Amino acid sequence: MTTIAQVRQDQARCRVAPSALALLDSARHGLAAAECETSAGGRYVAAHLAALRAAAAVVGARPEPGTAGRRKRPRSVWDLLPRVEPALSEWAAFFAAGAGKRAAAEAGLPRAVSPREADDLLRDAGAFVSLAENVLGVAAQQLLPMRSAG
Repeated sequence: MTTIAQVRQDQARCRVAPSALALLDSARHGLAAAECETSAGGRYVAAHLAALRAAAAVVGARPEPGTAGRRKRPRSVWDLLPRVEPALSEWAAFFAAGAGKRAAAEAGLPRAVSPREADDLLRDAGAFVSLAENVLGVAAQQLLPMRSAG
């Protein structure tokens, strides 16, 4: 027997655009790639980009209030996220604050992030991706670890 909660979850799942689902899937794959990354900088970058994709999925699935028909200058997903989903405001501020560190790590600066910072961000990004999936009513999909051939 189907419960009301299951019906609501199924209805929410049906309303999520394929592009948002693709971004969430990409975020999950990004987290898996971050876990396999051996360098702290690479792990930090992959985790931050996974969170960015999850945030883009939420922003893309929800219209920004009061913007019907108006064109504005491009804005950061971290600026838009609190407007479309206020419950994720603190997460948006947290990841926005780490964007400079991500850029430094992407540039290859050797001491841009420590292994602990990378591990902490990976854990936080995983929690954020799960929250984004929950906000959109999408069942969380944990990726299974892949074994290397050979």
